[in-house]
Amino acid sequence: MINSQDLEFFTIIAGSRSLAAAARKLNVTPPSVSQRLQNIEVKLGVKLVERNARTTSLTDAGQRLALHGQHLLQELQQLTEDISDSKLAISGQLKLVSSLGFGEKHIGPLAAEFQNLYPNVTIELNLSDIPKWSLHNSPDIMFYIGYLPDSSLKRTVLAKNRRMLLASPDYLRSCAKLEHPNDLQHHRCIALRENDEDATMWRFTHKATQETATVRIDPVLASNVSRITKNWCLDGQGLIQRSSWDVKQELASGSLVHVLPDYELEEADIVALLSSDSVNRSKKVTLFLEFVQQRLPERLNQN
Repeated sequence: MINSQDLEFFTIIAGSRSLAAAARKLNVTPPSVSQRLQNIEVKLGVKLVERNARTTSLTDAGQRLALHGQHLLQELQQLTEDISDSKLAISGQLKLVSSLGFGEKHIGPLAAEFQNLYPNVTIELNLSDIPKWSLHNSPDIMFYIGYLPDSSLKRTVLAKNRRMLLASPDYLRSCAKLEHPNDLQHHRCIALRENDEDATMWRFTHKATQETATVRIDPVLASNVSRITKNWCLDGQGLIQRSSWDVKQELASGSLVHVLPDYELEEADIVALLSSDSVNRSKKVTLFLEFVQQRLPERLNQN
């Protein structure tokens, strides 16, 4: 029979590209990783991993063990935490995934604050322009903004997110007329490519009439880093879509101007995605989610 240490070990194997990569994470030699894996396979009487020189892949049995083993470890962690309610009892690793700009500006600082409150928790935050959920190396929480495809993941809304069209005063002084979304076809547009969204399809709704307009832009500049696209806009290079929380200072200073204010862009709520429902989450995950729900609105209003 395998034990919790075996499950923890195999979870690392499942989340690694190769046995050598797993050995580096475990700070042991590759032969010792191979030997321990073989011992687990002998215990279960099945092959868990297909091995070759450079990579590994899970067999069907390995995939089932990785998925259900992770859930069992979470339940064990929750049981341990439920027995004691002290802060020091909240321990273990918290794995987070977020988009680049939002993660850098908000989730990173909040993660540090939380770790100071719960010193026995270690936090790993991975940022990406296309944050994804991996079945075998899944995070505890993924923070997401924008169009959300159908998913079996549990969704918690953290804050409403209003997007707006923006340009610098210098650009607006010299550009063609801009009275309707269709006029964008004659303008310099800047695209932010993230979250697998269609970055060149901009959709508008008139606030008063509810008239809709969909414009396919041909961006003169595009990037997967939000800070770069905003800097281009500040330099007068063209128009961008941006969340209101990310341009509060620029709007207040006048360095950016809200364009076509009679129209609304598609809203994209800021959400937390989790694999487990509230009943089955570990206490550290629940506490961090509650912490972000409490602190994030304050940060969005301040910045």
